[in-house]
Amino acid sequence: MNIGEIARRAGVSRSTVSYALSGKRAVSEDTRRKIQRVIDELGYRPNASARALANGRTNTIGLAFPPAGNHYTGMQLDFIGSVVEAAAAHDYDVLLSPSGVDSDRSFQRLLGERRVDGAILMEIKLEDDRVDHLAALGFPSVAIGRTAHPEGTWWVGLDHTALVEACVHHLADLGHRRVAFVNRPAQLLRAGYESAHRGLDGFTKAAAERGLTVRTYCCGDDAASGQECLERILHDDPATSALVTLNEAALGGLYRGLAQAGRHVPRDFSVTGVVAGRWAETVTPQLTAADVPAEEMGRHAVDLLVERIDQPDAPPRHHLLAPPISLRASTGPGPGTASVDAP
Repeated sequence: MNIGEIARRAGVSRSTVSYALSGKRAVSEDTRRKIQRVIDELGYRPNASARALANGRTNTIGLAFPPAGNHYTGMQLDFIGSVVEAAAAHDYDVLLSPSGVDSDRSFQRLLGERRVDGAILMEIKLEDDRVDHLAALGFPSVAIGRTAHPEGTWWVGLDHTALVEACVHHLADLGHRRVAFVNRPAQLLRAGYESAHRGLDGFTKAAAERGLTVRTYCCGDDAASGQECLERILHDDPATSALVTLNEAALGGLYRGLAQAGRHVPRDFSVTGVVAGRWAETVTPQLTAADVPAEEMGRHAVDLLVERIDQPDAPPRHHLLAPPISLRASTGPGPGTASVDAP
C-alpha cells in the first residue's frame, strides 16, 4: 500500500495526501478526514525513510554504548530497557550503537547518515570525546553521567560521590573501622569512567572524615572476579569487616567468597554499595544499598533529548539523582560493637 493508492481511493491527488501526512501545507478538514478514513481502513503506515525525507525526522534516537567488557551488567540492561519504553511513549524508535568516536565507525555512520534525530550517550568518561564531538556538531544529545566540565551540556547522572559517602558513613555509624572499596574494572578506571572516579573520590573523602582504615580494589564485571577480589581483601587485611561496592556484576562472587571464608553476612561482615534495586534484592541476605533508579534515569534522558530535538535553542538542562540508602539485611554492627542503631 502506498500514497498513490490512498490518493485514488480518497479521490484526491498524491500531493494532497503527502501534505496531509507531513503537515507541510494546509489541507481542508473535510479532505484530511477523508484521507484519514482511507488510511485507517487500509492500515497504512508511512515508510520510515519516506517520512524522514518528507519532514527531516527519522523518529529514531541513538543509544550509544562504548564496549566495556563481554557483557552488559544488570544495571545497564535495566537502563536500556527504560530508554526503549520511554522512547516508545514519544513515538520514537531506538537504535543501539556500541561505539565511540575513535573506537567504532558505526557511531560516525549514525551521525553522518543522519540515521537518528539525537543520541543518548551511556558510560560517560570525565574526558569524553563523544560529548565534545556532538557538541561541536550541534547534534542533539544527552549524556548519562557528567564529564569533568559538564557546563553547557545536557545530562542525567547519579551523584556517585555522595552515594558512596553515604554508604561509608552508614558503615562507620555501625561501628566498622576497617572497610574495603570494590570498584569497577581497572581498565575503566584508567579510561576515566566518571562513575568509577567519582565513587572512589566519595569513598576516600568519607573514610578520611571518619578516620577509617581502608583499602581500594578494582574488580572485573563478573562473579568470578568478585570472589577473587574478596579473597584478596581478606588476605590483605583479615580484620576487614565491611565493604562498599559499585560493581553489581561482581556482587554474587563477593557473597560467595565471604561464604567460603566462613564470614556470615551481616553477623561477621557487612556489605553495601550502589546497585540497582531489583539486583540488590536477588542476593541473600538482601543488599543494603543506594538503589540506582534506572527507569527514572531512562525516562529523564529521553524527555530531555526530545526537548532538545523539538527546541534546538532551549538552554541546557540536567538531572542529578541521589537516592537514599535502602536499609535491607546485609549490614550489621561492627566487630566488638554490641548494638548500634542504623541512622
